[in-house]
Amino acid sequence: MSAEPRKETSSQRRVAPAKFAHAVLRTNKFKAMIEFYTTVLEAEVVTSNDFIAFLTYDDEHHRIAIAAVPGLVDRDRRSVGLDHLAYTYANLGDLVFTYERLKTAGIMPVVTINHGPTTSMYYRDPDGNRVELQIDNFDSVEKLKGFFTGGDFKNNPIGVNFDADELARKYHEGVPDAELIKYDASKGIDPNTLQRLTGFNEQQ
Repeated sequence: MSAEPRKETSSQRRVAPAKFAHAVLRTNKFKAMIEFYTTVLEAEVVTSNDFIAFLTYDDEHHRIAIAAVPGLVDRDRRSVGLDHLAYTYANLGDLVFTYERLKTAGIMPVVTINHGPTTSMYYRDPDGNRVELQIDNFDSVEKLKGFFTGGDFKNNPIGVNFDADELARKYHEGVPDAELIKYDASKGIDPNTLQRLTGFNEQQ
């Protein structure tokens, strides 16, 4: 049976990736990095040896790989490169539960901020890489576009900081999610929050 020729050419259609598969982090703190990501992401180690570990938290064979590369030195936080990894939770309750679980484990966010599109908590791993745990504040693309074209985003494109303990307390008290994630651009962002967001005021 002869094969049918394929008439399409590479210029005839847009081909985007089917999904984002994984990230690989090089480290000189191998065990500490594995412990951090298994704890923060509730991930399991699929397989590991003395120099690499593959971690996943869903049906992908691995979402994070930790590689121990000899001779690495710590990176200056003012260096160019990847800024952070972000993980979205299904709802505010899951984000609050994760915050409380990590707090019990001694892992605290370095900054908490409502960006408008997301309510986000930023953490730092043992190498200083930032990890954002977030929820989406809008349930449709149309509402998100409306936010970006509205005055709130123009007045404050960065976000408003919030107290994670207060957020958790009000959540458990039954305050509606919509009220807890409401964006008030007039509150602005304080300089300390902005510095923590960039990491420039943290010890190198």
